[in-house]
Amino acid sequence: MALLERDPAPAAEAPDTHSVIVRARLLRRSRTIGVTLVLAAVAFALFVGTMMIGSFTVTPWEVVRATFGFESDGGINYVVRDLRLPTAATALAVGLAMGLAGIIFQRLLANPLASPDFVGVSSGASFFAVGSIVMLNFQGELVSVAALVGALVAAFLVYVLAWRDGITGYRFILIGIGVSQFFLAGSGYVLSRADLYNAREAMTWLVGAVGQAGDTELRVLLVSLAIVLPIVFVLSRQLSALELGDDTAKALGARVEPMRVALMLTAVVLIALATATAGPMAFVALIAGPIAARLVGAGGSGLLAAAFVGAIIVLTADLVAQHALPSQLPTGVITGAIGAPYLIWLLVSVNREGRGG
Repeated sequence: MALLERDPAPAAEAPDTHSVIVRARLLRRSRTIGVTLVLAAVAFALFVGTMMIGSFTVTPWEVVRATFGFESDGGINYVVRDLRLPTAATALAVGLAMGLAGIIFQRLLANPLASPDFVGVSSGASFFAVGSIVMLNFQGELVSVAALVGALVAAFLVYVLAWRDGITGYRFILIGIGVSQFFLAGSGYVLSRADLYNAREAMTWLVGAVGQAGDTELRVLLVSLAIVLPIVFVLSRQLSALELGDDTAKALGARVEPMRVALMLTAVVLIALATATAGPMAFVALIAGPIAARLVGAGGSGLLAAAFVGAIIVLTADLVAQHALPSQLPTGVITGAIGAPYLIWLLVSVNREGRGG
């Protein structure tokens, strides 16, 4: 009887390259969504916690009911809605705006040091705000308008001076540092000419505190966030293309310079409105993006994650400044204390990796 020859077992097929890429994208997207949702939950918990703690303690459920207008107790409504909600909402909105603005600058200029703190935007807003307080006796909304104008003027100056057949991150940052120092020197001169009352008010504004915002500034910031956030996510693909370099972005069909201007203008408006609302909160825009990038992982968008990290930083700093120390401090003091060691570490790591330019 002839032995039947059997066909050899089929070899395992090599994984399809396309399916591997699709699977990697899905995993990356899932991680980005998961991390963003967790950060959003933490930010919401801190937002509620900020309104719970104080001389009069409120439960989480009472905070939620009062915030959305379902609380029947007038005393709780007064404590939550009138006393604590404006500060908590300001901290949330300012953190979201600064975190988002920071990561846009860093990705657009391909440098972790490309923060509004260093490229003149925040110092321009500070100079115009201090000048309006000391020289023009502005208060409230007028100071915020002056800060917004100052941020836009500073951004325009840096962009024009840094332009040389395009924009490079290293040149932009160096020009920005120079413009920033110019405005800081101007702020120091204006303060030296101020009387005691105006100097004290200006210094409080310069440090940054979420409790000093008025209703108008907060509403403007919240409305601006609602408008700008969808624009940022519409432009996020263009941002990813610009990160590949101008030549590659042009080959992919991106309109390089108009997109760069649009993204930069969006970030400047965000940081200007946040600064106008609460003052130049030190280092929030600098550290939010890198933290979000590490959490999301390589290849993740991280824009919304950075916004929530910024909110978490400001909300936590405000809690510490108001309730964890022997005496209350401006929020900016705590963000500065957090950000300064990070900046030192970042400078050392960038120097070791040769990414300083």
